[in-house]
Amino acid sequence: MTLLALALLLQDATSSLPDSTATPPAANNSSAIVEMVHNSGPIALTVLGILLIASIFSWAVMLSKWRAFGAAEKQNGRFLRAFRKSGRLSEISNVADQFKPSPLVAVFHEIHDEYQRQSGGRGVPPNPAALERAALTASSEALTQMEHRLTWLATIAQSATYVGLFGTVMGIVDAFHGLGTAGAATLRAVAPGISEALITTAAGLVVAVPALVGYNQLTARLREFAARMDDFGRELLNAIENAALFQPQQQQDETRRRSS
Repeated sequence: MTLLALALLLQDATSSLPDSTATPPAANNSSAIVEMVHNSGPIALTVLGILLIASIFSWAVMLSKWRAFGAAEKQNGRFLRAFRKSGRLSEISNVADQFKPSPLVAVFHEIHDEYQRQSGGRGVPPNPAALERAALTASSEALTQMEHRLTWLATIAQSATYVGLFGTVMGIVDAFHGLGTAGAATLRAVAPGISEALITTAAGLVVAVPALVGYNQLTARLREFAARMDDFGRELLNAIENAALFQPQQQQDETRRRSS
C-alpha cells in the first residue's frame, strides 16, 4: 500500500510538470537494473551481497545433491540386480563395496553383520527382531548422511524473502526521507529509495524460489530412497529366512548322496 501511495503521488506530481521536463524513455531493462544497482545505497548493496552469497551457496548445495542422488540411484539399481542374481550372501558381501555410494549397501552390511554375530551366517537367526532394528538403524544413518546441508536450502528459502523485505523497508524509508529533504514530491527525490525497495524485493524472490523448489524436489527423492531401503531390508530378511529354511533340506540331500 505504501508503494502504491508513492506511485500515485509521483503520478500526480509528474502530471503537473511541463512537457519540457518530461523524462526520456528508459533504455533496455538490463541497463536499467544495472543503473539501479549502481545507484543503490550501502544498505541495499549489503542486502544484495548477502542474497548473492546465499544464492551461490544454495545452487552449490542443489547441484552437489542432484549429482550425489543420481549416482546413488544408479548404484541402487546395479546392486539390486547383483543381489537378486546371486544365491549366497557371502558372495554379495565380498562385492557390495563396489556399489557405493548406494545406501542399500549400508543396509546390507548392517543386516549381514548382525546375522553373522547371531548364527555365524548359517541357520535361522535366533533374534529376527534384532535384524529388523539393524536395518532401521542403517537406513536412518544413511538418510542422515544424505540430508547433510539440505536444511540450508529450507533456511535460505525462508530467510531470503525477509532479507529482501528488509531492503524494501529501508528503501521506502529513504524515499520518505528524500521527500522530507526536498520538500516537494519530485521524481528525483523519491526515485533512489523506490528503486532500492523494488530491486531488493526482486532479488529476495530470485534467491528464495529456486531454493524452495530444490528443497522440495530433494526431500521427495529422499523419501523415495527411504522407501527403497525399507523394501530392501524386508527383502533381505526374507532371503535370509528362506535360505535358513532350505539349509536342512540341502544337508539331508547331501547326506543321502554320501550314503548311496
